[in-house]
This record gives sequence, structure tokens and C-alpha cells, in this order.
Amino acid sequence: MNRRLDHAPNPAAAPAPRPPAPRPRCAAAAAEDPTPCGGPHAAATLIDRHGREIPGCLHHCARLLATLDGARVHPFVPTAHALEIYLRARELPPFAWEIGR
Repeated sequence: MNRRLDHAPNPAAAPAPRPPAPRPRCAAAAAEDPTPCGGPHAAATLIDRHGREIPGCLHHCARLLATLDGARVHPFVPTAHALEIYLRARELPPFAWEIGR
């Protein structure tokens, strides 16, 4: 007699879905900053005072701009994005994630 019990797993059934893997964050996100990216990971690029380019989302570019001394938005970033980054950065203290902002 070959009976199948209702509680027995069905070998032909699809496997249980896995939770989504965490998305990598943009390069402008500080390791200590717990906030998620806001938009595409390469929406803008910052240039630090040594000339290094750092691509990132608008959210983390603004946070990094508020933190880095002498940084600026790359001149080829669309004007609307650059203004958004500067306006957001103006409202933030350096290392905003350390005080919960």
C-alpha cells in the first residue's frame, strides 16, 4: 500500500521562496551609516579634495558631502541632482549618522 500523508512534503512542490538578498549599497555610503540608498547607486558623483571620484545615490552623496571637507559635486552631474545634493547637505551636520539623522 502506497499512501501519501497530507503532512508529508511533496517532492514535486516548488521550494520555499528565499528572502531577498540585501542589496549592496552605493560607494558613497559610509560603513557606519545605517540608512538605505535613495535612488540609483550612480545617480551622482562627488569629488573629494584629492580628486578622487565617489559615485553614489543622491541620499548618500549629500550625507558624504556634508562630512568631507573640500568635497564637491562632479561638474557633469545633472543640475537638478547637484542642487538636490547641495540642498540636502546644507541641512546636515558632518557624520549625521552618529547623531541619528
